[in-house]
Amino acid sequence: MTEPRRKDVYPGRVLPLSAERCGLLVIDVQNWVMDEANRQPRPEFYEAARGHVIGNIGRLAESCRQNGIEVIYTVMENFTDDGRDRSLDYKLSNFFIPKGSWDAKVIDEVAPQGDEMIIPKTSSSLFNSTNFEYLIRNIGLDTLFVTGFLTDQCIDHTIRDGADRGFHMVSVADCCATDTQARHQSALAAFKGYCRMETTDSLIAAIKRDTSG
Repeated sequence: MTEPRRKDVYPGRVLPLSAERCGLLVIDVQNWVMDEANRQPRPEFYEAARGHVIGNIGRLAESCRQNGIEVIYTVMENFTDDGRDRSLDYKLSNFFIPKGSWDAKVIDEVAPQGDEMIIPKTSSSLFNSTNFEYLIRNIGLDTLFVTGFLTDQCIDHTIRDGADRGFHMVSVADCCATDTQARHQSALAAFKGYCRMETTDSLIAAIKRDTSG
């Protein structure tokens, strides 16, 4: 009977974390998304985002920085002045975020520090419209903590794509949000088979435990 190689057998998805191989990904936490006055009404989203998600992302980012873990941002942003480079889905959805604009910037509450990368994207999963995979493989990352907006859109796509490309994906449930809490919970249940599930507190504890010393 044939069997898998020993190194291909894992006890589960919860594996020890190595600081040099982990990265925190902050998706679309930008001014355009948080501009409630000019976006479609979704009170549950803004309540969650402002109530706990943004604060949790900030706490997690600080823990990652303190422990030598790469922090990477991606934002929706056109590459061209007229947005002709956008995906068809972005055009159909009327997503138009001018290059270099206030709308394209990460919100001040979780602003990047030092030389942390900010990668513009024009698709739901940044694996599909950027050189993100090339960059993180160069850095040597194989584990990604995924945070940001929206749980059932860009978070979902990124986690599934990352899993298919051979990365250990970690969903941080209270570091993301979508239009309603029901949709948020449904999305977590739908993609949990592709990732390790954590909360801000549990992941910070795991980082401290696994990377200290």
